[in-house]
Amino acid sequence: MDFNIDPSLALLLGYAFGSVPFGLILTRMAGMGDVREIGSGNIGATNVLRTGNKGIAAATLLLDGLKGFVPVFLAWGWFTNDIGWAALGAVLGHCFPVWLGFKGGKGVATTAGVCFGLGWPIGLTYAVVWLGMLALTRISSLAGMSAAVASVGAAWYFDRPTFAAALGLIAVIVLWLHRENIGRLRRGEEPKVGSKS
Repeated sequence: MDFNIDPSLALLLGYAFGSVPFGLILTRMAGMGDVREIGSGNIGATNVLRTGNKGIAAATLLLDGLKGFVPVFLAWGWFTNDIGWAALGAVLGHCFPVWLGFKGGKGVATTAGVCFGLGWPIGLTYAVVWLGMLALTRISSLAGMSAAVASVGAAWYFDRPTFAAALGLIAVIVLWLHRENIGRLRRGEEPKVGSKS
């Protein structure tokens, strides 16, 4: 069933799912306070890990991925001409949630979910680059940015130009939100996963 209506509805569908701040919700439910008051101040899994609770961080990672996957999955049946808009909306919702004054996470896990929703080859490419870079460098930001860029190439390779366009916009957002990390990487100051920095 294709509703064949304005792509803004697909964008809003993605945004609605993406804007649920699971990192903030889970840490508060666990009695750990406001995750925005520690580390980088964002609501993503990497910052949740800085609370020291690996279980909550893993749950945040999974749920942030699902809120990218679910709207894209639904868009395959509801908005078949506008799937890329649902993907973009999910990442925008995570990064700029209206409920938190448009200050959310950096989009890495949600982009992973989006990629698997767009197609398993794109999702697999994202996961392999993300996990591979993380294993090699232990730098979360570098792994996430590399995976976001790689997903664009994967979409082109698998002949999905409209998905590549959406993922290109998503990659720009991810890179922009990591601009401070890029600066630290250039100076050799970016902390590694598990460090106290």
